[in-house]
Parts: sequence; C-alpha cells; structure tokens
Amino acid sequence: MMFSCSRQGSRNWTDRAREVARFGVCLGLVVVGSACVSPQPIIHVIDGATMGTTYTVRVVTIEEWDQRALDGLGQRIQQTLDGVEAKMSHYDPASELSRFNRHATTDPYPVSPETLEVVGQAQALSAETGGALDITVGPFVNAWGFGPVEPLQLPPDEAWLARLRDDVGYTKLELDVGAATLRKTTIGLECDLSSVAKGYGVDLVADRLRAQGLSRFMVEVGGEIVTAGMNERGEAWRIGIAQPVLAGGIHMVVSLVDRAMATSGDYQNTREIDGRVVSHTIDPRTGRPVAHTLASVSVIAPRAVVADGLATALEVLGPDDGYTLAVDRGWAALFLERDGAGGVVERVTPAFQGIVESTH
Repeated sequence: MMFSCSRQGSRNWTDRAREVARFGVCLGLVVVGSACVSPQPIIHVIDGATMGTTYTVRVVTIEEWDQRALDGLGQRIQQTLDGVEAKMSHYDPASELSRFNRHATTDPYPVSPETLEVVGQAQALSAETGGALDITVGPFVNAWGFGPVEPLQLPPDEAWLARLRDDVGYTKLELDVGAATLRKTTIGLECDLSSVAKGYGVDLVADRLRAQGLSRFMVEVGGEIVTAGMNERGEAWRIGIAQPVLAGGIHMVVSLVDRAMATSGDYQNTREIDGRVVSHTIDPRTGRPVAHTLASVSVIAPRAVVADGLATALEVLGPDDGYTLAVDRGWAALFLERDGAGGVVERVTPAFQGIVESTH
C-alpha cells in the first residue's frame, strides 16, 4: 500500500496503466503542472489491494496534509474495503456470504445491513434485466471452474447442469428487510456477489470521503470507478476505457464528473476447456458461458453498484438484446463488439453519447 501527495501527481502513469489494464478499465489521468494559481490544488494518492484486485483513490485538496493524516485516511479506506470483502467474498470460507451459502436449510439467515443492501440492489437489477443479472448463478460459476473450488469434471455434462438449474434463479432468494434476513427457497442455492460487490465497495468509500467533507476525488477498485468534483487541474476526471483485446490499449477516454462507471468484458478471465476458450461470464438463464461477439460493455450511472451490475447484465444479453434494452431503459452504455478481423465495432446508446458530449 502506498500513500502519497503531490502538487503534480505522484504515480508513474506507465506502471499504473499496465497494472490496471487487466481489469478492462484503466485510469486516463495525465497529471501536469497547473498555471500559477495560489493556493494550488494538491492531489493525494492512496493505493492498495482488496477483493483479489487493486484499488486507487485520488483526493484533491487545497490544504496540505501531513503523513499522519494521509496514513489515517488510507487505513480507513483499507478497512472499508476489507469490511466489504469479509462480508461478501465467495472465496473466503469465513465470509458472511460463504456462511449463508453453506446454510443448508430454508430458514431465514441473518445478515449485515451492508450485505442486505447489496443483495437488494442486485435483486432489483435482476428484475429490470429479466434475470440476465442473477447473483444466484454461483452453482453454474463453480461448475465451469470459475469458483473457489476446481470442479471434478469439465465441461459439466447436461445432466449436471439440469440439476443445478433447480437451484438457480433470483426469485428463489427472499429478502426480509425488516428482519434483516435472507432465505433460500431451495437448499442448494448459492450466491455470487462478484458482479456488484466491487461497485458497492467503491460507492461506500466515496460516501465516507464525502462524509469527511471531501468533494474532489476519484475512487477505483478493479476498474469500477466513482468520480466527485473536478481533478487537480480543475477539469473533469478523464477515464480511459480499454481496448478489449489481449494486447491492451485505450479505446476511448471519457470525462466524468459526479458519476460512476464500470466495465464488464469476456476476454480477461477465461479458461480452455476441450480445446475451446470459454469466458467467466455465465448466462444464468442457460447455465453456460456466453458465446456471442460482444467483447465488453461500459456503463455510466449515478452509483457504481448499479453500473457494475448493469455492465454484467448487458454483457450476458449480448450486442443486440443488450443494446436494445439499454436504449429502451435510457442507460448510458458503450458496447464493443468483435468485428471478426481482430478489431472491434463500437455502439453507444444515446444516453452515453449525451454524457460524452456534455463534458467536452
């Protein structure tokens, strides 16, 4: 973990771009000297690791901070993100979510307000997307070898997938907000919050920064981003969307102010099964990895947890159904589809185009 502050930035951009390009979204921040203005804004940078990935927080202030103040903020950010991971990780057997997944009855199970909130957000997005986002997809994720335990057989046979279908479906998970409980209606149901937990963690850090009176910052966890106010140059935060190919590169740079953005792609986390490369993105409606030409989807929304969940859902739906739904619902989304010749074709929704144009 590294905490630093500088009037002209403290991170090596080349190293940072290489570090985060793996996650489908990379920070397009180019920090340069400002005009002679007094007092000159200072940018404080906090880096660390959480949820199996990395994070970066950039905070802009007018006041100088001593190292003790910077260290204190860094520790609070780390504790916030670690708290989300301790509750919502499906890899950590001691997490609240893992304990719920092992809960082999249909009795209500008490959970923390944070977990209840994230599950509630995900369930609402499931209803909006016709089940394309479904946090009960856990059994299918495990069956295809993208979970915490390697399956005994790959690929899973039809009989196994058919049996698992009985335990998958967001309508089979019940929330009781008043009692703060979750309830399975089928004992084999398991949740996987990886499609929304990072986005929620970003939102939670942003909320706590605002509560401390900070109004100019960028929070990024594994490519999920929230921006507030202007950057150290007095401009919108510039965020690069990666070219969805293994060679990397930047496809587009967007300017964001007081908005969140998340990207979901099918090319970063894959494995070869019977000579075929399959994606970690599992369609919960079929139980199989997606097999369409959509390489990635980036979504801009007011909250990162919403952007995170919608990006996953639209990636599942694919280039046609996903685009149609996003346009119909007024969602701001960028679709990058493979063109069959090693490149990508770009499609943007009107809402996304409007945001891009309004910040230029």
